[in-house]
Amino acid sequence: MGRPPSIDRDRVLDIVEAILLKEGTAGLTIDAVAKAAGISKGGVQSRFGTKGDLIRMLEARWSREYDAEIAAIAGPSPSPIEAVRAHIDVSLDLDEADQARAAGMVAALIEARDHITNAKAWYQQRFGGLDRQTPEGRRAWLVLMATEGAFMLRAFGCIEPSEPEMRDLIADLHALLEGRL
Repeated sequence: MGRPPSIDRDRVLDIVEAILLKEGTAGLTIDAVAKAAGISKGGVQSRFGTKGDLIRMLEARWSREYDAEIAAIAGPSPSPIEAVRAHIDVSLDLDEADQARAAGMVAALIEARDHITNAKAWYQQRFGGLDRQTPEGRRAWLVLMATEGAFMLRAFGCIEPSEPEMRDLIADLHALLEGRL
């Protein structure tokens, strides 16, 4: 008797991400993942669970990637202000592929409302310590909101700033955060 076939988790999550980016959550089905991965539908279900579980695993992977980028910029345990400072660069210095991934992630959250709770917890964990009663904390909150707005507008193609415009925006956000603007 041969050993059971192994399923490469990262490869399957790559497939989930590709389907999500191309077809949205409506096109993301267990059957579509199984066909694209060349494995049985039962294999996908036994290893990954439901469509919601697949999206949660993908969100967790995106979160780990984000945390690694933040840690590379601000260290492993940044203060809330340091986290916002690093967030500016991680969120706005994206190439086209990363912008597409970001749009797919946001679309998945919008279409799968139960994932909003996870997103709220994600933001709370990273930025919940901002003290908006202090001038520094209020500036950081404003910069966080502006960064997220620019991120969303750009990810969905509502704005298409040039490279120099993005560099200026990032510099302005850092200046605002530091109280120089």
